[in-house]
Amino acid sequence: MKKKYKTLAWILGDQLNYQHSWLATPNPETLFVIAELRQETDYTRHHIQKVCAFFAAMQEFAQHLKSKGHDVLYLNLDATSEFTNLESAIAKLSVQYQAQEFHYQRPDELRLLNQLRGMNLPTALKIKEYDTEHFLLPFEELSTYVKPRQHNRLESFYRKMRKRFNILMTGSEPTGDRWNFDSDNRNKLKKADIPDIPEPLVFSNSVTEILNRLKAHDIDTFGTPHDQLMWPTSRDQSLELLHWFCREALPNFGKFQDSMTYQSESKWSLYHSRLSFAMNSKMLSPLEVIEAAIATFKKANSTIDLAQVEGFIRQILGWREFVRGVYWVNGDHYKNLNHFKAKAKLPEFFWTGDTKMKCMSEAIGQSLETSYAHHIQRLMITGNFCLITGIDPDLVDSWYLGIYVDAIEWVELPNTRGMSQFADGGYIATKPYAASGNYINKMSDYCGQCHYTVKLKSGEEACPFNSLYWKFMIDHRQQLSKNPRIGMLYGNWDRKDEGERNEIINTAKLNLKNLDRL
Repeated sequence: MKKKYKTLAWILGDQLNYQHSWLATPNPETLFVIAELRQETDYTRHHIQKVCAFFAAMQEFAQHLKSKGHDVLYLNLDATSEFTNLESAIAKLSVQYQAQEFHYQRPDELRLLNQLRGMNLPTALKIKEYDTEHFLLPFEELSTYVKPRQHNRLESFYRKMRKRFNILMTGSEPTGDRWNFDSDNRNKLKKADIPDIPEPLVFSNSVTEILNRLKAHDIDTFGTPHDQLMWPTSRDQSLELLHWFCREALPNFGKFQDSMTYQSESKWSLYHSRLSFAMNSKMLSPLEVIEAAIATFKKANSTIDLAQVEGFIRQILGWREFVRGVYWVNGDHYKNLNHFKAKAKLPEFFWTGDTKMKCMSEAIGQSLETSYAHHIQRLMITGNFCLITGIDPDLVDSWYLGIYVDAIEWVELPNTRGMSQFADGGYIATKPYAASGNYINKMSDYCGQCHYTVKLKSGEEACPFNSLYWKFMIDHRQQLSKNPRIGMLYGNWDRKDEGERNEIINTAKLNLKNLDRL
């Protein structure tokens, strides 16, 4: 005979908030449910390390709740195989435990919010929705900070957030008399800088049982599996990574946040925090991450200057909160935007990393190996390539959502469809982030080891980014030439000899025809 519970409280895989008010005091009348579900492994094709990371973190969270005296039901894939989806699981469990109430925290994905709010559960079951108590900006206020279906300036949003939460403020003015140090944070790693890159802190969390379970249930994944997962799966590990970042990487984070290199064993991590999975699963709150960075900055013996800490905080207080607002105020409308009417297929090398382009093989290979790439690799390497080759944004979204351990739709969709692909026509960015090989050469050492020649714009040996960039710009000249940030570039094109222009366009056409062989 199963114990009766007045309340079933469901916790989703990205709601592992150790500090949530739900958990303040154990209640013997409440059963917390955490479940591995096929609908979550199957709604897109995921990197195997991403699935392992979420399942391992969910298991750790369940154990933590039990250790604090809460009643917890953890259901793995074996136990949930009888359920067709989340709704069927909730319906059956509420009957089994004779629950009177069903509680859930508001999901951060429209897909799940629509599902939970539209469930057909027993009419006698009282349903309550709660906040996740994670983000700084209250959900109800998003539409007052971000307007739907139009361009919103990140800088304006960021300044409002700085003032509201009194972060890096001196009275009513920004600390250091500047809101933004972005112009100070665009350094390329020189050869002399390489030995100083810190060895990243990684973990050894056994996921052998999870891997066996995924195999037994024939879960379709991709990427490189590892028996020992390097990502944090508990709050203690997440805090350890946060403190490591503040101590070892934050002193140079801003300076090298846009840099890329192939010459270090730490090339995949550099000075980045790699805290996004811990935050997006809610093991860490954004406010405590910000406060930890500021506390380290303010220490008497700190070697961190203001530009480093401001650059990091802007990513969280500014960008992270901003894209959440863009996601929610635009709703399902956003995921159907395709401003450039892109429709090409994703090349096969996105699943293998097998390409002669050094920058792409590094970024994709790293992503397949670790389920991670930093923001410039995502924006200016793989994202840039997809933009200038006209890849269907649905396919780009699916790849980014599946491959990265930190990818949840609320953060992935605006970053990919908006910032990276400009498919929203400018809701987020003021211009498409299209670039030739010159940018990649400026910010990395990839080009010196590439099969192609970055200084050549046409011909078989030319960097494909060069010709593809110009063809993209010319194809969309009518609308892009009106953009004050990029309109002047067309003067450079017009000054080229007609023969040179034709060679560049013909090279681009050949490259587009043979994307899989680049």
